[in-house]
Amino acid sequence: MDAVTGRAAVRDPKQDRSRATRLRLLEAAVSCLAEHGWSGSTVTVVAERAGVSRGAAQHHFPTREDLFTAAVEHVAEKRSGALRALTRDLPPRGTTARTRVIVEELVDLYTGPLFRAALQLWVAASNEEQLRLRVTALEAKVGRETHRMAVELLGADESRPGVRETVQGLLDMARGLGLANLLTDDTARRERVVEQWSRLLDDALNA
Repeated sequence: MDAVTGRAAVRDPKQDRSRATRLRLLEAAVSCLAEHGWSGSTVTVVAERAGVSRGAAQHHFPTREDLFTAAVEHVAEKRSGALRALTRDLPPRGTTARTRVIVEELVDLYTGPLFRAALQLWVAASNEEQLRLRVTALEAKVGRETHRMAVELLGADESRPGVRETVQGLLDMARGLGLANLLTDDTARRERVVEQWSRLLDDALNA
């Protein structure tokens, strides 16, 4: 509803198609980056996977760097939304069960497509100055948001000595598990580590 005229807002089919095309490109870019790495993920490959022309892809994202940094940010935002939604289904605060679920979700953040795609960008950025600046800024933003969500979900009091470092240690551990999972299926060991970290974190936060 338009606030000025009081009339129902009219949807623009052209804008809807444009948004849909952009979304397909972002999701195709993430899939390509996670599966084929930076060198195998050209704009042409992504456009073909998304079912659009190269020209359409470049209309939305003029450069390859624009496309892939936007794609990783897109998935990061989706994961942030999923973690925020988790608050509706968590066990009660102060319980070990709640801590375990949160640790599992945070570990999943670093063992899914987002982390694999982001890692490919990190490798590429190490050799490309223009890309490095953009990826560094993006990763700083994602890192701050993930830390903030972890604190909120855990109900951690960062005014207490050591609590901030404990939460950051959890995220560093999750990132390490994500790296270990890149080459082999690390599920069995990861489950044991998550169980132990959940107990340690619960003790530290409730001390």
